[in-house]
Amino acid sequence: MAHYAFLDNNNYVTEVITGIDETETIEGLDPEKWYSDFRNLKCIRTSYNAKIRKNYAGIGYFYDETRDAFIAPKPYASWILNENTCQWEAPIPMPTNGGIWDEVNKKWITNPTL
Repeated sequence: MAHYAFLDNNNYVTEVITGIDETETIEGLDPEKWYSDFRNLKCIRTSYNAKIRKNYAGIGYFYDETRDAFIAPKPYASWILNENTCQWEAPIPMPTNGGIWDEVNKKWITNPTL
């Protein structure tokens, strides 16, 4: 069993499905090609364990062809894309005890008052 992401014309994920194993074929075609033709949408395999394409695809993720990676929507304007993992990171590391990102002040808030 494998997972496949369907992309719109701008390479944004619109749907993720569970499909046949990537080593199998459908009517002589590899699954990406067959699913693409069947839906008339670009279809790219994705992986829960991130062995391919850096991150598991989710609806709204962007598929970057140059990096061959799925990239989540940017959570905050100040966050920076880690080129190795293709994940967004705060401009300063999260404290070891966790926290909530304060975009206005560009810092982590620990022990926020609820």
